[in-house]
Amino acid sequence: EFLDATEAMGMGAERIPKFTDLNAVLKDSTGWQIIGVEGLLPELDFFEHLANRRFPVTWWIRRPEQLDYLSEPDLFHDLYGHVPLLMNPVFADYMQAYGQGGLRAQGFGPEALAQLTRLYWYTVEFGLINTEHGLRIYGAGILSSKGECDYSLNSPAPNRIGFDLQRVMSTRYRIDTYQKTYFVIDSFQQLFEATFADFAPVYGQLTERVAVPAGDVLASDTVFTRGTNLKVQDVDALYAQSDFSEKFQALGLKHELLTGIDFAQEKKRVYAARTAAQGGVDLTKATTTA
Repeated sequence: EFLDATEAMGMGAERIPKFTDLNAVLKDSTGWQIIGVEGLLPELDFFEHLANRRFPVTWWIRRPEQLDYLSEPDLFHDLYGHVPLLMNPVFADYMQAYGQGGLRAQGFGPEALAQLTRLYWYTVEFGLINTEHGLRIYGAGILSSKGECDYSLNSPAPNRIGFDLQRVMSTRYRIDTYQKTYFVIDSFQQLFEATFADFAPVYGQLTERVAVPAGDVLASDTVFTRGTNLKVQDVDALYAQSDFSEKFQALGLKHELLTGIDFAQEKKRVYAARTAAQGGVDLTKATTTA
């Protein structure tokens, strides 16, 4: 479906289509239009565009050496990652409903906006969908990264968990690396129905939940695949080290002198890989020759 949409819109490797040409196709299909912007927009402006079926597309494009990943969106990400799915009527409605929800969230404070941002991150940017052919990618953040396309579908490292609205909205995420967890929807209709509802009660219920670290798996999760990076323990240790010691006798007593004492505190989260028998992979040392 994604590839069919890129073909219908004239998106190929040879050129970047004119926005006016793309808008003619989009407007006729789902009523959406794209608008050129210089970069990231303020939240309120972004929500207002989506609520009115306008998708902002950045003008600048990454350099060849940045092809695999960028922390901020460029034209390649916005146009080739996001826009083709706006040809899907249900997904197009979801995007508008999300924008409308964002406008309403302004009255609930920064925590509500953070929760809504997580929903966008784990669906529009980094979502997977379960199909009769297996898991497939629809998130633009994955689609605009060759490396993460392979990682999200084939790597044993990340969790792949069934979509649950409150679980998604309470899960933290990373912007500096591939995702530790991907959420899997059954259909775009599932997304639309989850977002079209009034979020006011959801925000109230989420205040009673603790934010979930990006890589954690909960007992209540529907797990497609459990990642191989599992937390073993949290470590918070204080170390003291002396660079010099000397023993001597004085006044009939034994003495010991310590100088140059350094203190260090280490906080870390320790992970271990699961074996194949545990649902993960067996790690073996590579064969080497001298």
